[in-house]
Amino acid sequence: MADPVFRGVFALELAGGQVPGRAALTQDEAGALAVAVGRDLARLVPDIASLDLVLAAAHFDPAEALRPGWSLHRRLEELHQRAPGGNEGPRVVAFGADAAGEIPLPLQADPALTGGGLRILPFILAGDAQVLEVVSGALEDQLLPQGMAGADTALLAQDGFQARIEHARYLSAHDLAAMMAMQYENQGLTPLWNLVEAALLSPATVEWLDQGPEPLLRLERGEARMALFDPAGWCAHYHGGTPGEGECDRLQKVYEMFLARQRQLAAVLEAHGIPVLYVHADGRQDARELLSQAG
Repeated sequence: MADPVFRGVFALELAGGQVPGRAALTQDEAGALAVAVGRDLARLVPDIASLDLVLAAAHFDPAEALRPGWSLHRRLEELHQRAPGGNEGPRVVAFGADAAGEIPLPLQADPALTGGGLRILPFILAGDAQVLEVVSGALEDQLLPQGMAGADTALLAQDGFQARIEHARYLSAHDLAAMMAMQYENQGLTPLWNLVEAALLSPATVEWLDQGPEPLLRLERGEARMALFDPAGWCAHYHGGTPGEGECDRLQKVYEMFLARQRQLAAVLEAHGIPVLYVHADGRQDARELLSQAG
């Protein structure tokens, strides 16, 4: 079992929707930013100074930090375990671009998820388990209401990433998940967020999206199975129709809207690192049974 860590993010709210000019900082810039981040956090909870801080000085879409197994933070844990000086007291460890300016694979953001107004830099705190437990509880309480970054820290990020930053703040991974849940609620995606949250927090559970006109989904072991209906199968499942009935023909526009909704939900799931397996449903067998049998 991996040692416990605190998972957090340094969140950068960009001005005017402009994409940062750089994807990652140089190693020297990364070190300076990590020191500033550590100072900001220790001002909130002084015991942080006795823990290791590990920061990725590369920016990502929030969805990349909210994937099964907390995979983005897991990369930092792996890098931290290989970093030198493990027996020499608390460390501030930062990872940026290499000497040639290339971004190592663990720090490469998903190119399909650029352009959002919020970018995040993941960090972890690691060290003595008892200290970490106290610090983690304090940060969960304090980061959301009090976690604004220092002005000089925000300026380091703004200059380093060549970005116009309106706000720079610290969040726990759970704070970020709560923020994402609110955004999805505003976008009419609350039912889907329940599946994403289950994949994050309860990966062994089976979850369904089986609500009214929404696409039919089943989540199990980090994979989503989506019923792929042809027109007749869709009409049979959602409207109790059978092939050739005039009502199904009249609902063609609604069916096309359903397909667009499927594509939207699949794109959101895949952004969260949840693969989507399509299971063909033609109406001859109950679609729920098909999804339960697939795989």
